[in-house]
Amino acid sequence: MRRKAAGGVERRPLQPRPEAAAAPAGRAMPSECNCVKLRSDCSRPSLQWYTRTQNRMRRPSLLLKKILKCLLLMFGVWIFYTLKLNYTTEECDMKKMHFVDPDRVKRAQKYAQQVLQKECRPKFAETSMALLFKHRYSMDLPPFVQKAPRASEAEDKYDPPFGFRKFSSKVQTLLELLPEHDFPEHLKAKSCRRCVVVGSGGILHGLELGRSLNQFDVVIRLNNAPVEGYSEHVGNKTTIRMTYPEGAPLSDLEYYSNDLFVAVLFKSVDFNWLQAMVKNETLPFWVRLFFWKQVAEKIPLQPKHYRILNPVIIKETAFDILQYSKPQSRFWGQDKNVPTIGVIAVVLATHLCDEVSLVGFGYNLSQRRTPLHYFDNQCMAAMNLQTMHNVTTETEFLLKLVREGLVTDLSGGIYSEF
Repeated sequence: MRRKAAGGVERRPLQPRPEAAAAPAGRAMPSECNCVKLRSDCSRPSLQWYTRTQNRMRRPSLLLKKILKCLLLMFGVWIFYTLKLNYTTEECDMKKMHFVDPDRVKRAQKYAQQVLQKECRPKFAETSMALLFKHRYSMDLPPFVQKAPRASEAEDKYDPPFGFRKFSSKVQTLLELLPEHDFPEHLKAKSCRRCVVVGSGGILHGLELGRSLNQFDVVIRLNNAPVEGYSEHVGNKTTIRMTYPEGAPLSDLEYYSNDLFVAVLFKSVDFNWLQAMVKNETLPFWVRLFFWKQVAEKIPLQPKHYRILNPVIIKETAFDILQYSKPQSRFWGQDKNVPTIGVIAVVLATHLCDEVSLVGFGYNLSQRRTPLHYFDNQCMAAMNLQTMHNVTTETEFLLKLVREGLVTDLSGGIYSEF
């Protein structure tokens, strides 16, 4: 019977709940507990969705770290570049260059002519070096790189500049770009060759040795030492320009069509620079940042005029002849175990020529205000700032060569014989 509640709303009597139907044979009905468990499983996100969500949450923090690293790198590069641009050294007044006694000028010129008129002795320099530095100097060592080093060879035992460890592929790439790897045939054909290594010392200014220097078979010039404007004192003949990237002349006037450009490779980016020069390509800006001063953008020479100095010559000069300590890992600073380009060039000359002379060498560190070079206003005091070379040991080495009669010093900066 239906009843009406207050307000006229009809209410139906409660009906009993029907019994659950029997489960089919072989299948159990889920219990109430199981039903709750299933519902909770359905409401839980899948593992894949959860992982994606976590990764998205991490991305902002990883991105922030990368941005901070980039900013720190850019700041460091900016500081380095600013310091490089503002690097200055004490300057000397070239107008106050030491007076050169006219009588000394005549004696120097006469001595140079006497050296040129002496009989040339085949194999003299190389044989004398082997006798003077027994087991420390290799005769018949190739002056330039002929092939990429193998793991068992001396070239692969040290990092640049003493070897090409970890750079074998870069060396191979460079060699494939260079059509020639040896001394030019017209120079090899000479039965006896005379070499002169022209240093950059201020002692050259005023001696007027240019005409004599032009008479040598092979004239080796170093780094950016100029000829233009100084030919009266240093000559204008160049057979080899030997340098590292930062030392290469920036002016096209300092390169002659028959020059050999001998590259001395000190670090990783030097390989990139040399490749760009050979291929006549522009060096990327980010690569140029790793040089400590401006490098040449272009060198007006053909690929056949490039050579790569054999690093074994540097290794033997440093560790065997000069007996410097071998490279060690250091937290700060450098070992003074890298020879100067000048001393390396003198040793190279003993492999290239039969008779060797040098000119423009000699550092008198006690005279701080004397010009360091014949072409700029740097003072001798600048040598005290360098941390890579041991000038005292090198001077003793060159003095030994001159006194033993192995090389001749045409300007008398190491040992005067006139």
